[in-house]
Amino acid sequence: FSPQHLDDDTVSGSNWITENNVQHSLSQTTKTTRKPYCGYEQQTLSKREQAEQESLLAAIEWPKPPDGKIAFAQSTDPTHSDFVIVKPSRFFKVGDQLEVLVRMKDFQGKPKQYGGDYLQARIHSPVLKAGAAGRIVDCHNGLYKVFFTLLWPGEVKVSVSLVHPSEAIQVLLRLREERPDRVYFKSSFKSGRYSETTECNVCLPGGVPVCNFTDLYTGEPWFCYKPRKLSCASRISHAKGGYLKGLLTQEESLFFQSDVNIKRPIFSSGPDSVIVKPKAFTDSSSLDRVEDPTASPSGYYYEDQWRSRTHWIHNFNKSDNITECLQGKVIHLFGDSTIRQWFEYLTGFVPDLVEFNLGSPKNVGPFMSVDLKHNILLKFRCHGPPIRFSTVFSSELRYIANELSGIVGGRNTVVAITIWSHFSTFPVEVYIRRLRNIRRALVQLLDRSPKTVVVIRTANVQELGPEVSLFNSDWYSFQLDSVMRKMFSGIAVHFVDAWEMSVAHYLPHNLHPNEIIVKNQIDAFLSYVCPLQT
Repeated sequence: FSPQHLDDDTVSGSNWITENNVQHSLSQTTKTTRKPYCGYEQQTLSKREQAEQESLLAAIEWPKPPDGKIAFAQSTDPTHSDFVIVKPSRFFKVGDQLEVLVRMKDFQGKPKQYGGDYLQARIHSPVLKAGAAGRIVDCHNGLYKVFFTLLWPGEVKVSVSLVHPSEAIQVLLRLREERPDRVYFKSSFKSGRYSETTECNVCLPGGVPVCNFTDLYTGEPWFCYKPRKLSCASRISHAKGGYLKGLLTQEESLFFQSDVNIKRPIFSSGPDSVIVKPKAFTDSSSLDRVEDPTASPSGYYYEDQWRSRTHWIHNFNKSDNITECLQGKVIHLFGDSTIRQWFEYLTGFVPDLVEFNLGSPKNVGPFMSVDLKHNILLKFRCHGPPIRFSTVFSSELRYIANELSGIVGGRNTVVAITIWSHFSTFPVEVYIRRLRNIRRALVQLLDRSPKTVVVIRTANVQELGPEVSLFNSDWYSFQLDSVMRKMFSGIAVHFVDAWEMSVAHYLPHNLHPNEIIVKNQIDAFLSYVCPLQT
C-alpha cells in the first residue's frame, strides 16, 4: 500500500500518514470534479478489474434531468401522476404478462418530459396473502412501463409508488460522490488508565497525522486521526460516530418530504385490478419455474409463503425439520444486522440450538449457538469497517474475505453473507472493491472445497423519511444490490432474494423485515442447504 504524495513516518512502531494533497472544504459542494478520496483513488486495478468496474458503473448509471436548477413546482408530484393498466378488461390467465403505464406530472399538473424517477411496484391479492414485484422500464420521457407476471388466479391489484422523484435522485448522487463523510466513525485508543477517542473513515481530510489501518491482506483502506499521546497500536475499539446534519440546501430539502414525495402511492386513473383465470389444466408444476436466475420476478408470495421461480423451496415449519437439515453442519453467517436476524431466528426457533455466551456486546457479536446433541454450530460475525455498530472490539474487527480464507469448507460447511447497508454512503467503487475481495476468497474456497454451500442474501427495502433517505435510501441499496448480483453471477453461489421478498409483501417496509418475512428467507436459505431429493 503506497498512495502517492504521502509522507511516511513511523511513530512508536506504528505507521501513520500525513496527507498533504487533500484540502477538505465543506463549502465546495459545487465542484464537479471528484475530490481525492483515498478510499478508491489510489487503487491499482488490473486491466480486467478496471474494465469490470467501468461496466458495472455504466450498468447502474442513472438518467439525469436536463441541465439547470429545477424548481420544486416542476419536480415530480405523485398526487398529480397516475397509472393505467394496458387493456384491463382483456382475458388474463395465470402465466400472462400484465403491462401498466405510469404517467408522471409535476406539481402544476404538467406532464414530465424526462425520466429518472425511482419507482417500486407490486401486484397483490390481500385475501390470498399473495404478492409479487414488478419490473420497471424508464422510457426517459416522463412515462414508465411496469411489467408483471401473473402467477396466481383471482382478483389481482396493482400498486405503484414513487420512492423518490428524479430531482431527489440527483441530490442523492451528489451526496454519494461529495459527502462520503456524512456518516463518520470513531475509535478508542487506550494505554493503562489513559484513553483517547478520534474520528475514523475510509478516507480522512489531509494535513493532520493519521493512523493507517489499511488491511494487509485485502488492501481495504481504513484510517483514524492519530491520538495526541497514544500510539496507533493502542486502538481498542471501533464504533459509529454519527450522522452529519445540514447536508441540503433549503430548496433541495423540498424534494425529501415524507407526506409529499418519499414513498408515496401513485393511483390509477381507471381500474387498478384485473381478474386472472386459472391456467388450463396442464403440468401446473412447470408454470412458475424458470431456469434463469435473473428472472423477474424471482418469486412470489402465496398464502404468505414465498415460492421461488428458480428453485424449489420447502417449508421448515417445525424445528425438527431444521435440526434434521443442519445436523452435523457448521453454519457461518457474515454481514450486517439483516443476517444477524437469521442467527436470532434460528437460535430462537430451534430448542436444541443454544446460544453460547461469548460475552460479546449486544447486537454486535460475534455470536455462536451450539446444538451438542445434533452436532450443529451456528456462528455470526459482522463485516469489517465501514460498519455503523455501537462498539466493535478491534480484535473482532475482521474482513469477510480474511475469515473465508480460514474456512476449510466441504459438504458440512455452510456460508451465508450479506453486505450492503453500511456502504450506502460511499462511492460505489468502495463497495466494488469490497465485493472483489470477498468474491476472490469465495472462488478460492469453492475451488478447494466445491461442496461448500454458499448463499448470498440480497439487500432489502426499508422505511424511508427525510433523514434516512440521505444515508440509507432504497435507491442506494438498489444500486449496490444491482452491482452485487452482477459481480456474483457466474460463480457457484445461491441467492436469497430478500429484495423482492420485502417489496412483494403486504407489511410496511422495514430495514429489519418482520419475522414472517425472515421465516421465508430462512426457508429459501435452508432449501439450498438441504434440497429436496428428487
